[in-house]
Amino acid sequence: MRKVRGKVLDLSISVVSWNTRELLRSCLKSIYENTHSIRYETFVVDNASGDGSSEMVKKEFPQVKLIRNEENLGFARANNQVIEKSRGRHLLLLNSDTLVLPKALENMVWFMNQHDQVGAAGCRLLMPNGNIQPSCSHFPTLSRLFLEEILLTRLLPRNRITIKYLGKYFENLWHYDLVKEVDCATGACLMVRMQTISDVGLLDENFFMYYEETDWCYRMRKQGWRICFVPDAQVIHYFCQSGGKDLTLVVNRSLSSLYYLIKKHQGTFPVVMLLPIMIGGALLSLFVLPTVYLVGYKRDKIIGACYRSWLTIRWHGDKLEKGFCRLSCFDRARTK
Repeated sequence: MRKVRGKVLDLSISVVSWNTRELLRSCLKSIYENTHSIRYETFVVDNASGDGSSEMVKKEFPQVKLIRNEENLGFARANNQVIEKSRGRHLLLLNSDTLVLPKALENMVWFMNQHDQVGAAGCRLLMPNGNIQPSCSHFPTLSRLFLEEILLTRLLPRNRITIKYLGKYFENLWHYDLVKEVDCATGACLMVRMQTISDVGLLDENFFMYYEETDWCYRMRKQGWRICFVPDAQVIHYFCQSGGKDLTLVVNRSLSSLYYLIKKHQGTFPVVMLLPIMIGGALLSLFVLPTVYLVGYKRDKIIGACYRSWLTIRWHGDKLEKGFCRLSCFDRARTK
């Protein structure tokens, strides 16, 4: 674990970037313009960007501690590099596609200082248009994953099944103006107590991207730490910009991480059961969504959802062709 050198600070901010120069510039600018009453340090880990991100940081933000990697190490490994070098009592995982609003980080630090049993805290995420973006979730189970895959929660969010299994964290079913204890919070903006990291360990580097914070929160709760949502901290999140815009790559990485997560915490049998659930849910979506499209319901979202379902089926087909039944392929999720 880290050895703190120098004065202990309130917060260490970790921003991992991969080819997001303009977003990164705006993110760093928002941090320094809107955070004043706490002592903090900011790290940027550049995962071998080819867009001049590192040069921009060195020139425009000389106060930032820049870590340049020779290759894309992924989200977990990059953040672990920061943890080893940090001097803060708390660590903030912050996506490069975010904008920190006034007092957001101070309010999160204040909350953590007032609640010793809280190991991690998430904030109120906003879409660029000001709408609430879901920032907390249940731990994934087979039933919840099936409901998500058939998009029942998005198309019919107020049905009885959605409310029972998933509705707790959906924006129109959950009050995002109250402090609440949650299962896990998104890594787009997640503050973690350093003492908690000492107890549960670093981020699992077998994850390349996606679900690493879910795994972390699960381990925290097993050790008795609470995870909370803090509405007084607001951050704009552009969503799916820091991880790349290639939807095929996003789906592939997400599925690889999901299967690894399920096998790690629930065992082999749930992994075997997850296969028909994911394929069946995707197939059902492809049959149902065109009908919904014809009646004119949320057409802008349905085309993208159909494409995502098709990518899900294709990913599973590739895995089956290559020997999906060899479950050792889910002992890690380092899909690049």
